[in-house]
Amino acid sequence: MPRQVFLYDKPDRFVAGTVGQPGQRTFFLQASAAGRTTSVALEKTQVEALAERIDELLDEVVRRTGGAAPVPAVAPSELADNAPLQAPVEEEFRVGTMALAWDGAEERMILEAQALVEIEADDEEDLEAAEEMLLQDEENGPPLLRVRLTGAQARTFAKRALDVVAAGRPPCPLCSLPLDPEGHVCPRQNGYRRSAAG
Repeated sequence: MPRQVFLYDKPDRFVAGTVGQPGQRTFFLQASAAGRTTSVALEKTQVEALAERIDELLDEVVRRTGGAAPVPAVAPSELADNAPLQAPVEEEFRVGTMALAWDGAEERMILEAQALVEIEADDEEDLEAAEEMLLQDEENGPPLLRVRLTGAQARTFAKRALDVVAAGRPPCPLCSLPLDPEGHVCPRQNGYRRSAAG
C-alpha cells in the first residue's frame, strides 16, 4: 500500500490542542485547509519539545540571516488562535518521530510528523538499520503529516502549543508534580520533616 502523506502547503490553520480533562488529556496536532482537516495524536512531552525546537530554529534563522528572514521575534497577536480543535477530532495516527527544517528559498518552516511504527529486530544494529530504512522509504513508509508554515505561523503555533501544555493540572507547591483532583501523594511529605537546623 503506498505511503499516505497528509500535505498542507499553506494551511488555513495549524494548532496543537487537547481533548479531555486535565490529567486525562489527549494531545493533537491539527491542520486544516480547503475544507479538509487532519488530526494526529501525540504525547504532551512531544508537543512541548516541538514548540521549544520551533522557537530555537526560528531564532537561529533570524541570527543567521541577520534579521533579514521574515520571522517575528514573538508570536504576532493578530494571528493568535485560541479556539478549540475543530470537531469531530478523528485521529489519523499516533506520532512517532518528528522533523523540522527551514526552507530558505521559500522562507517556510517544514514540519513532518510520522506515524509511530513498531519494529521487531534481533539486535540493536538490526533495529537501527530497519528504522533508517523505514524513515527513508518515501513510497511505502508509515503515514506522514507534512506542514509548511511561514515564520509568523510557526511562531504562533509554538506559543499556543506551550500554552496548551501549561494549561494542564496545576503543580504541587512542594514537589512540582501535577495535582490530581482525586488527591495527591506528595513525595516531599513522606512522613518526616526537615529540622530548622538543616
